[in-house]
Amino acid sequence: MTTADRRAELARAARLRQLSDTDRDIIRLANHPQFERLLQQITATGGCAHPVHLSGSTTTRDDITGEVLHHYDTAAEPYERLSVRCRNRRATVCAPCSRLHAGDTYHLVRAGLIGGKNVPLDVQHRPRLFVTLTAPGFGRVHRTTGAEPCRPRNSGWCAHGRPIGCGLVHTDTDPRVGQPLCPDCYDYIGHILWHAHAGRLWKAFTDNLHHHLARRTGQSRTALRRAVRISYAKVAEYQRRAAVHVHAVMRLDGASGPDDPPPAWADAAALVDVVHTAAAAVRLSMPYHPALGEYELRWGTQLDARPLRSDGGSDALNDDAVAAYVAKYVTKGAPDTGAGLDHPLKSAAEIATAPVSDHVRSLMSTCWRLGILPGLEPLRLRAWTHSLGYRGHILTKSRVYSTTYSALREERAAYEHALRDDEPDTSGPDSVTEAWWRYAGSGHTAGAALLAAAIAEDLAANREAAREAP
Repeated sequence: MTTADRRAELARAARLRQLSDTDRDIIRLANHPQFERLLQQITATGGCAHPVHLSGSTTTRDDITGEVLHHYDTAAEPYERLSVRCRNRRATVCAPCSRLHAGDTYHLVRAGLIGGKNVPLDVQHRPRLFVTLTAPGFGRVHRTTGAEPCRPRNSGWCAHGRPIGCGLVHTDTDPRVGQPLCPDCYDYIGHILWHAHAGRLWKAFTDNLHHHLARRTGQSRTALRRAVRISYAKVAEYQRRAAVHVHAVMRLDGASGPDDPPPAWADAAALVDVVHTAAAAVRLSMPYHPALGEYELRWGTQLDARPLRSDGGSDALNDDAVAAYVAKYVTKGAPDTGAGLDHPLKSAAEIATAPVSDHVRSLMSTCWRLGILPGLEPLRLRAWTHSLGYRGHILTKSRVYSTTYSALREERAAYEHALRDDEPDTSGPDSVTEAWWRYAGSGHTAGAALLAAAIAEDLAANREAAREAP
């Protein structure tokens, strides 16, 4: 090596030392002999922020002749692995996968409202409601009331020497909204226990719907269940006070489900009435506990039930808007709502350092303390401290409401497979597939994460352009 070559090499090394770790990783990836294939994998995952890496093989044979129809092995892939989506629903964890999950939720809810996806189209003419159920009050909290003061009519002081009113005007972005006026007066134990039993409260509510509808129509419960079925899809959302409330789409079907129209006497007005009475009648009494006393759990008095009309009246809720509204809340993570965290906690010390408000920190601490009390072990409160004791799924639905997430994913996979000409169609009654796969890691390196973010941004821009195209 000549002196000039050494100087050039030293200059190049000096420039590399000035680069960040991300820059060096991008250079390393760009110089990989299979860089193009690496980009194809990242694109195939939609720019997933935390892909799962798998290694293994799939072989499809003719069951009669033994001929190999198709064989795939990750040995030929970059780093001998295949990347797949993480499928996390939270936008705070993986925006590309949450966007896909929101789209699936939209189609799932919409199919139950207007038909499609193996749901009859005439369901849009059946009695349908959009219902919101809230948690009861656990103590006075600051609230937004437009241009009006927060709590101007309350005067005086609580037992702890704090004012029970607030004359300030809070905006939607005010961090005090949802925080208790007096933390010592707030029923943190009741808040956590209500969250832990939210699933049972919903079950009691749906049972009451049938009972109250039977009473309203003068039928026995058995006769009613032989005549109608109430199908639903519901999503849970945290309010600013960190209490869960439920948005639900409900539909009246005949006894067999969406293929069976309901009787003529089953209308939206009847369903609206029984929603109010059924929710008000829910009472769950917890057994007496020496450390807690007795608690009676119920739904809050703030309840909204609005019919969905197929005739397009001026006061009708739009089906597409309702489906989009539900899908929006499915992708919200804890940082979006200010209630809890996206991951479980391993120790009480993590609560003290969690990036949450003092109100949510107090709820977490209460949940953690309640988790060791005898008799409350089945609630697994410590395992659900990050979600403030709420143990339910964000979205649930009745069995026959509409399609499923699995069916939507299979439909999308079949569509994407049909677009690829390089993969032969090996499906058939006489073909047998042998697969062997194992977990090989997850996530991106610093450089790959930057590439994935850029690809996800390009894909989102392409979708937006396609949506706005005439």
